[in-house]
Amino acid sequence: MPSRDKLTKEQILAALARLNDLLHEKGVMGEICIFGGAAMILAFDARESTRDVDGIFVPKTEVIESARKVAEEFDFEPNWLNDGVKGFVSNDSEYTADGMPVFSNLRIMRPTTEYLLAMKCLASRAADASTDGDRADIITLLKLTGIRDAAKACELVVCYYKESLLPPRVRFYIEELVSELNSDPTP
Repeated sequence: MPSRDKLTKEQILAALARLNDLLHEKGVMGEICIFGGAAMILAFDARESTRDVDGIFVPKTEVIESARKVAEEFDFEPNWLNDGVKGFVSNDSEYTADGMPVFSNLRIMRPTTEYLLAMKCLASRAADASTDGDRADIITLLKLTGIRDAAKACELVVCYYKESLLPPRVRFYIEELVSELNSDPTP
């Protein structure tokens, strides 16, 4: 895979299956909690692709070593699986295995739909040349949770993060997306 390409659902599943095989060969039981775009792809089929797989994993050394081998075998970027998300994880986090693949030596988890919505709202990244931003993901997650009120969406963010982390720009962005969602005639 050329380094600038994004990872599709099929590629992520194949890479996780290979990671499982490598952990099995080592006699190691691993666990990954997958966040961001990869969670949106695997749990909800809400995207075509993502740049990488953001996650928190244990045992860290064995998972990273095996992920590097997967990267070589699949011609992925070396950090296709990374833990860059760890600085954004809430102390009040909630996880589930719903919608995630099942393997013998690799337990896959993801944030609950509500927690993932709170994370995406807090990030509120705009699209640019390297990313699609969070707009489509937030709208998808608002639909999945049934939240159609900006104040309720902001309350949800505050359930997981300190209110001081919710700046006016994020509140305005959430209001804009909820308004867009409520004006859309399709469910």
